[in-house]
Amino acid sequence: MAGGADDAQPIRWTRGRAIDRRRFMTGVSAAALATAGGFARAADEATPAVQPSEPPPAPFDFSQVVALAKRRADKAHEARELQLKPPFAGLAYDAYRSIRYRRDIALFQQRDLPFSLDLLPPGNVYKRPVAILIVRDGQPTPIAFSSDYFQFAPDFGFPDGAAPPNAGEGLAFSGFRLRFPLNSPDVMDEVAVFQGASYFRAIARSLIYGLSARGLAIRTADPKGEEFPQFTSFWIYEPAPAAPNIRVQALLESPSVVGAFDFDIRPGDSTVMEIHCRLFPRQEIGQIGIAPLTSMYYFGPARRAGRDDFRDAVHDSAALQMIHGSGRRLLRSLTNPARVQVSAFEDENPKGFGLTQRRRDFGYYQDAEARYDKRPSAWIEPLGEWGRGHIMLVEIPVQDEFNDNIVAFWRPRSPLAPSEDGHAFDYRLHWCAEPPDGAPIARVLACRSGRAVNEPDRRVIVVDFKLGEIPIAELKPVLWASGGGVSQPTLKALPGGESARAAFDFEPGGAELIEFQLTLAGPAGDASETWMYQWTAP
Repeated sequence: MAGGADDAQPIRWTRGRAIDRRRFMTGVSAAALATAGGFARAADEATPAVQPSEPPPAPFDFSQVVALAKRRADKAHEARELQLKPPFAGLAYDAYRSIRYRRDIALFQQRDLPFSLDLLPPGNVYKRPVAILIVRDGQPTPIAFSSDYFQFAPDFGFPDGAAPPNAGEGLAFSGFRLRFPLNSPDVMDEVAVFQGASYFRAIARSLIYGLSARGLAIRTADPKGEEFPQFTSFWIYEPAPAAPNIRVQALLESPSVVGAFDFDIRPGDSTVMEIHCRLFPRQEIGQIGIAPLTSMYYFGPARRAGRDDFRDAVHDSAALQMIHGSGRRLLRSLTNPARVQVSAFEDENPKGFGLTQRRRDFGYYQDAEARYDKRPSAWIEPLGEWGRGHIMLVEIPVQDEFNDNIVAFWRPRSPLAPSEDGHAFDYRLHWCAEPPDGAPIARVLACRSGRAVNEPDRRVIVVDFKLGEIPIAELKPVLWASGGGVSQPTLKALPGGESARAAFDFEPGGAELIEFQLTLAGPAGDASETWMYQWTAP
């Protein structure tokens, strides 16, 4: 069983002297970690104690994180928050962002390894302590917090951007950033960041940051308020020379649950995280979200009334894409609704789901700064059978593009109850331009809507498809609507011959909400994704 290690030294870096790499990667001091208000108790429990006469401890692995989560679940939750002090206290967003990690001491780069690691400071909204441990040669060693890791902007008033000695004493890191030569062998690009509650995000080659993932969601959109589990400890495995991947493990904690997470992260054209999750509820949890994704949808051509904006579309994600357990492909266009909307798509053993950004041409967005055309899609590929449940979609109204308002996740049909063995959910998370689905069917490119010409009481919706293998002459649009007076859809080829437009109009009448589904049918059945949309009255 893992225990404390009172006689070892913490990983530290001190301004003004070279790093002794042997000393840098030695043991842990429980006393040093205790200065952070006890936040690193998980680190203490998961760091083996070694006495001189004892044999060396077994190599650290995920089973120890799972065992730690199981033990923690038997105890009451203890929320911990840092008491921030200068120079990390009272920072506005821009001031916090101006604190830079010192690239000359980025972890791993001194050993000429394929990844490097940036540590992130506390401050602004990041007030929860995070323990970070490096696993080298099978043994974990915590990194002691120091302001010496950071360079401060001139506004802080520090000579040469260096904080005074012992500045921020007793504080802790808020997360970390991974770097990898993603786009060029000579540049260590950001590839993933873990910071804030259980949030993390990543990019793939030629893409930039957009939507986020989370370890777990609880009571999302519940009027009583959402519970936000937090990653409290990370174990980052030093990668082998020339390794294409890096291993990260994490302990997740909240009042309702404790979880152990294992991430195998492989950057590339698609950055793929293989994730193994073990959950130990402290109480029965019904409103739980497995593999949650969080994004932003402000407006698009389907509905932009009242948006005085030179751009045609502003969103990190355009749609919820799904592959049903039966193999049926579904695409639900996102909306920025007038009120909170929660949609549930029943399934059994889903093959995949995610929030996707389908259009990759700059002209569709016309934003030279935000570059929404380069935002990644995120695709969840369950490993093994997840049973019966629902893919959930939550859409929240927003008045600008600076707040996330879209959440998607898997909710098991049965609540998660306390269990001796816990609950396992394993999946791959693909950060990519397009999800890994090569089915040769027609794909939705975009949808648009507006008032019908010369008919002010009717509205028209057009849905553009990129055609698959079946020629347009053999395709027929099939439309279903939950209400309203709906016309029969038409299908016409668009210039270039590679895409087609399905169009229909409808009269809402007094309906507050109308659901639409549209599929292109071929000689042998469905020849396209099923497009879905939820129209709501203004």
